[in-house]
Amino acid sequence: MILLDRVTKQYGRVGTPALDRVSLHIEPKEFVIIIGASGAGKSTLLKLLTREEKPTGGKIIVGGIDYEQLKDRDIPLLRRKIGVVFQDFKLLPNKNVFENVSFALEIVGTSKSEIEHTIPKVLDIVGLKGKEKSMPSELSGGERQRVAIARAVVRQPKILMADEPTGNLDPKNAWDVIRVLEKINRYGTTVMLTTHNQEIVNKLKRRVITIKDGKVVSDRANAEYKVA
Repeated sequence: MILLDRVTKQYGRVGTPALDRVSLHIEPKEFVIIIGASGAGKSTLLKLLTREEKPTGGKIIVGGIDYEQLKDRDIPLLRRKIGVVFQDFKLLPNKNVFENVSFALEIVGTSKSEIEHTIPKVLDIVGLKGKEKSMPSELSGGERQRVAIARAVVRQPKILMADEPTGNLDPKNAWDVIRVLEKINRYGTTVMLTTHNQEIVNKLKRRVITIKDGKVVSDRANAEYKVA
């Protein structure tokens, strides 16, 4: 599903690379947690996978797509296979819950009837049934994050990348979001979660990849929190 072979990303001509010869293999339907201090290279890794950035060296293959062969015109098609959730939600404040989620379908030309059929199912999955007409300002932080997750998965991506999705949330709302990610993973979506939350890492007991100074320093199954 996701393969990185000795991937390096250098910003500018001098200094330490943001990523330094990173090799990873993530299987379809895996739930992987990526940890590391701020500036370790976690966000750069996600930007490379969504093709916001290009690697300086190495090979990236996602879902059978070799990024070296990827043409600019095909990047939107790639991104339909990858859902992304951010720490700060990025909702449209003047649109209600239904409209925020439907926007992801409208921009790819989905019919109105299909939108009306699909969105209630997705909102039910993320625990927001009955909130269709609520505005973002009327929701809790956890609810807003679950709207963002619904928007990210409504096009049924093969991969969901969640970049510090609980960073701004209290413990209860954080766990509500994590349970939604686990549910989506059970439906067959590969989930990559970056987090600083020690409790979440320790309780989930998933595969944990630790990045330090742009290098993978640990890659262990059923691991507990340990910043190298």
